[in-house]
Amino acid sequence: MEQLLVMEDIRKSFAGVRALDGVGLTLRHGTVHALMGENGAGKSTLMKCLFGIYQKDSGRILIEGEEVNLRDPKDAMDHGVAMVHQELSQATKRTVMDNIWLGRYPTRFGTVDEAKMYRDTKALFGELEIGISPREIVGNLSVAKRQMVEIAKAVSCNAKILVLDEPTSSLTDPEVEHLFRIIRRLTARGCGILYISHKMQEILTIANEVTVLRDGQYVGTWPAASLSVDEIIRRMVGRELTELYPPTKGIPEGELLGVEGLSSADGRVRDISFTLRRGEILGFAGLVGAGRTELMQCIFGMREIKSGSIRLGGQPFSIDSPRDAIRSGVAFVTEERRADGIFGGLSILENTCIARLPAYRGRLGLLSRKRMERDTRKTVSDLHVKTASIHTPIRHLSGGNQQKVILGRWLLCHPSVLILDEPTRGIDVGAKQEIYRLIASLKEEGRGVILISSEMPELIGMCDRLMVMSGGRIAGELTAEAVTQEAIMELASKYV
Repeated sequence: MEQLLVMEDIRKSFAGVRALDGVGLTLRHGTVHALMGENGAGKSTLMKCLFGIYQKDSGRILIEGEEVNLRDPKDAMDHGVAMVHQELSQATKRTVMDNIWLGRYPTRFGTVDEAKMYRDTKALFGELEIGISPREIVGNLSVAKRQMVEIAKAVSCNAKILVLDEPTSSLTDPEVEHLFRIIRRLTARGCGILYISHKMQEILTIANEVTVLRDGQYVGTWPAASLSVDEIIRRMVGRELTELYPPTKGIPEGELLGVEGLSSADGRVRDISFTLRRGEILGFAGLVGAGRTELMQCIFGMREIKSGSIRLGGQPFSIDSPRDAIRSGVAFVTEERRADGIFGGLSILENTCIARLPAYRGRLGLLSRKRMERDTRKTVSDLHVKTASIHTPIRHLSGGNQQKVILGRWLLCHPSVLILDEPTRGIDVGAKQEIYRLIASLKEEGRGVILISSEMPELIGMCDRLMVMSGGRIAGELTAEAVTQEAIMELASKYV
């Protein structure tokens, strides 16, 4: 089969740290080529070199036999390369169709042709079976729908090479199947797909070939049909991984957090009641748009509450802002790292310590840099964050390592309640295991953990109890003994 893309001996360093050390791959027409490796292995860096975001230090890139030097994303798109990034970068206050055609608006008599833009977007969405209004404001969409908009945008470029970086991280199983239908349609036209994902079974379902990177180096390429999940993990991490979900000790007892009849002012959350016990991991399941994230935003002071009450430690808990929640011992790791998790322009140190700056002030009101550095180094060491320095800007870390820094930030606050919204989204299997162990240790310390996840095996493997939401309401509660994927899906569809 004809070679569509060849990347040879690609090298790239940042501040003296080698991110890519002689990496290569070959993509053929009409195939899906999976790129796998732990966080920090170099997958996203390699794709950013292809898309012109980074300039490679050395090596060659050939598209259909012609060597190219892609200077920026526009140059890459002109050569038929499109990329859907793991961290979405959209104009959230603009419409869906504005985002689709940004930078290449159709014009008529020197002005933007809104009617044509609407028709073209409708036609594109019709072809891809995407049920989103072109005039909807992007900021009003769920993360999953925003991801589908980005995929549609990439398809609209008629790209020969499409890079998908963790495209299913926020998608439900039906939405994943929808994406796979789109991918098969594109490969049937001869398009080549470069697919990054940490979801093993997904890779074995959709990919033709698999390339594995480890610590910025090429490990090898194999036909996907010849691999098993265990073999992929072994090649990725260089070791066997056992007991992904660690056994947890201790029996939950005594109410830690109580929510009674809670409704949000915008109607996204309706009459919610539940309790979280000390030493409990309480899961929240549901389809996209069920209201899980909105509920947690109410509890954390990010969303206005219309009615209902919250108790913390048996006492009334009044919150007007996240600052109130933090002071009361409630922490929230949000779903979207880039939008409301990290401060991209600040260092790892600043991102780690920012939630508890008053604790670092001395008698004169000045911050103790020494104490901040001590706590940051301990966090980086304890959570195995891959970085050359604690002073490195956090935007230079991989997504998984950014997530570890955010977790470390909140752990420094010693919360009694830790809310985790999709904490392993876009995280490799090795890092997942570390985060699961961390969650288990918090349970054993008697803290309460609320875990929102779109991955049902994760919820089943980690949680003591499971609340299932549907249409902004609690559809049912499942004990660890009674929970199955079928039971979750039945309740999740109750009020749809």
